[in-house]
Amino acid sequence: MPSKNSRKVYVENSIYHVYNRGVEKRIIFQDQQDYKVFLKYLKEYLSPPPDPRELKVQFTLQGVAFKGMPRIPKNYSSEVELIAYCLMSNHFHLLLKQIKKSSMEQFIQSLATRYSMYFNKKYNRVGKLFQGQYKAAMVLDDNYLLHLTRYIHLNPAEYTKNIQEAYSSYPDYLMVRKTAWVKPEIALSFFNSATIPEIKKFNSYKKFVEEYNRDSATILGNLTLEAENR
Repeated sequence: MPSKNSRKVYVENSIYHVYNRGVEKRIIFQDQQDYKVFLKYLKEYLSPPPDPRELKVQFTLQGVAFKGMPRIPKNYSSEVELIAYCLMSNHFHLLLKQIKKSSMEQFIQSLATRYSMYFNKKYNRVGKLFQGQYKAAMVLDDNYLLHLTRYIHLNPAEYTKNIQEAYSSYPDYLMVRKTAWVKPEIALSFFNSATIPEIKKFNSYKKFVEEYNRDSATILGNLTLEAENR
């Protein structure tokens, strides 16, 4: 029987927690280059496409010089927005807003395939890199959305005391970095309006995340299950 997050319902203008791990829990990011390549692919997919005229490259065929267009991956900047992310050694978390129906599915499949090809070529391996289809849980309320951003940004606390140095969107939420293709304002807007009672006790997103142990609220049950099942 399929797991609860394997039956995906794709709805326009909806937010999803997307995650997957390496097959047999294997490492999928073995060095800094691997992390940076995955982030590079995210940037290329989610940034506005460049002017095609600026992409022309010169090549020579049978002694004759030509200018041509390199193959450009499909761009999703108008179809998918990245709200938060975290890359761990054997899995990743993405919090995505799907603007157009089914665009998220195409985006994740393309990203996973492209990264798998890079990884397999670099490490001289064959076969699947990820453990089956990615999982996707629809975010149905604002409180759940905020808990998810905190859960995602706290993931690196397993291996580092300074989560700001991890491969995640946390620095963008703290305003110490500005990544054009990450959209933290979708979640941070709730701190400006304080419409959610639970966050009224915090005067910053940093405290909301890093003072979690002193917060009486609990992460929603299915988040805990995700961590236990990694």
